[in-house]
Amino acid sequence: MLNPRIDGLPDYPFARLRQLLDGIAPPAGLEPVTMSIGEPRHPPPAFVGRVLHDHRDRYGSYPPIAGTPGFRAAAAAWLERRYDLPEGMIEADRHVLPLNGTREGLFMAALVAVPEEKAGGRPLALIPNPFYQCYFGAALAAGAEPRLLPARAGDGFLPDFAGLDEAVLARTAVAYFCTPANPQGAVADLAYLCDLVGLARTHGFALLVDECYAEIYDRDPPPGTLAACAALGGDMSNVLVFHSLSKRSNLPGLRSGFAAGDPDLVARFLKLRSYGGAPSPLPVYEAAAAAWRDERHVEASRARYRRKLDLAEDRLGGRFGFYRPAGGFFLWLDVGDGEAAARRLWSAAGVKALPGAYLARDDGDGGNPGASYLRLALVDDEATTAEALDRVRAHL
Repeated sequence: MLNPRIDGLPDYPFARLRQLLDGIAPPAGLEPVTMSIGEPRHPPPAFVGRVLHDHRDRYGSYPPIAGTPGFRAAAAAWLERRYDLPEGMIEADRHVLPLNGTREGLFMAALVAVPEEKAGGRPLALIPNPFYQCYFGAALAAGAEPRLLPARAGDGFLPDFAGLDEAVLARTAVAYFCTPANPQGAVADLAYLCDLVGLARTHGFALLVDECYAEIYDRDPPPGTLAACAALGGDMSNVLVFHSLSKRSNLPGLRSGFAAGDPDLVARFLKLRSYGGAPSPLPVYEAAAAAWRDERHVEASRARYRRKLDLAEDRLGGRFGFYRPAGGFFLWLDVGDGEAAARRLWSAAGVKALPGAYLARDDGDGGNPGASYLRLALVDDEATTAEALDRVRAHL
């Protein structure tokens, strides 16, 4: 009676963490600090509330699945500014599709891109390992077979797509990629992205690139996959990129993002969302458009993250394989046993951290690449972050 694909979905990392810590209490009298969830806690831009209030009467209308012209134009203009794209490369009405947050888009895109079969067999979905759990669930829901590609320190935490054999690439229907990577913070350079786009076109698969951490970086702005398309002549075939205001603008609760790229994929995606998508309310489109047009709040937030990386380097430099991530706001610490470290930090220090094994799976070639790691999210204010890092140093 029920869809058996649902049974194949792995438990979400936070459910596993609750089970791991069940029955363990943090020290009495010590304020717990949650560093397990990548939920930004910097203040959102003040103007967002004003825009929502000013357009509150528009909650009385059904919002369009395709979004508003103003939202699409703001997203297209931001892409051109951020990635120095040729003027006119992004046509707002053909290349941009609003989403109710990028997770919705990353999940539903597989339903658009995965056929019944490919190269005479079950289609494959290529997924970096570790990975955002949404990718794995999307592959299973779409009927694809997930194929995990290890992203280990020795490879700069970037999976080797080009090293796959021809038979695997022929069966590939979709490939997920994240840059800056969650959880390692690795950033793919333009040459890597150009090669990946070329691979997708040569073998006829959709490349879905999660770039939601693109505006949080330590030194240099991460290149984008649409910039790779521009470098290859401007064609966006086979490519969809995903962006969100959750991390960029500290607005995870607004649930606003977009996909951009291949107009054929965008058109098919729009048709699918007409049936199962959840459009943002009209006031949200207005507030989101205002956020994409403003850079000052993004620069201020980025500076806060850099200061917290300074705090982390001061306290953890030389320990646990610490390195400053090029992008994102996670520390990816090699602690030997991530589960044991997570239990110890919670019981002895009141710090909740996520075992790296919960963000990865055994890939059959060297085990679980996250097993020895611990992920810490630097999302709190600087004082709280400093206190938590002091506890980490003292108790690991």
